Amino acid sequence: MDRPMRVAAIHDLSGFGRCSLTVILPVLSAMGVQVCPVPTAVFSTHLGGLGEVEYRDLTDYMEPALEHYQKLQIGFEAIYSGFLSTKEQIGHCLRFFECYPKALKVVDPVMGDHGKPYRTCTPAIQRRMGELVAAADIITPNLTEAAVLLGEAYPFAPLTRAQGKSMLVRLSERGPGQVVMTGVKLATGEMANIGYDREKNAFWAVDCDYVPVSYPGTGDIFASVLTGGMLTGDSLPMAMDRATRFIEICIKTTFGYGSDTRYGVMLESCLPELMRRDVPERYHIF
Repeated sequence: MDRPMRVAAIHDLSGFGRCSLTVILPVLSAMGVQVCPVPTAVFSTHLGGLGEVEYRDLTDYMEPALEHYQKLQIGFEAIYSGFLSTKEQIGHCLRFFECYPKALKVVDPVMGDHGKPYRTCTPAIQRRMGELVAAADIITPNLTEAAVLLGEAYPFAPLTRAQGKSMLVRLSERGPGQVVMTGVKLATGEMANIGYDREKNAFWAVDCDYVPVSYPGTGDIFASVLTGGMLTGDSLPMAMDRATRFIEICIKTTFGYGSDTRYGVMLESCLPELMRRDVPERYHIF
């Protein structure tokens, strides 16, 4: 190709707090992938404890933007969706998928965490997210979002290997050929990101070092590194490994400085790690 791989990133833009497009753009750029942001909403800060935010919905921007890209014959190798503020935006994402049928379709179904849906995630959005997941090639839910997609109660107890594999398979049966479930506490005591490739009938896991802290935006960073890895030659387990390792570096760096957790991870000092292109080797069969 005479240009870098190109991704249409359909996410919100939070001006402060290191999440969504403010981390997706630098992460994918550092991996050599061009990002075309398609903002779904603009927030002054993220919604995690920084007071009342200024907010502008951009639902009416998405379709005209797509029409412009189609008119210019701009190609995308991936369509990557994240936070969606209205159920109508899910329909616009599906239109992007329809217009770029050969693109890798990555859906990060941002709906909740720690066993609870976000207050912005209405029942209508939860229902329509199933349509988007059905059209995806890869989805990256956390455990809360996986439970919502499956219509099940959140599993507060650690998962056995059989339970984790069952959830992965049942999520894949809803459409996507590859599923990665993040932040899973296993009955064996490990924290892990676990994945399933339906075509290969293969299950993978990458163990995580546990750090007793939570930062906004880490799910966005993980899904972005995973997407960048898949576009630049990684297999699914390699991309999972690369994303897990980078998140660990970001979290440990930030935790070591004692930074306010609301401000997100100290991404800026960690980005050079993404340019190293080391061969991942920590993944294992799940």
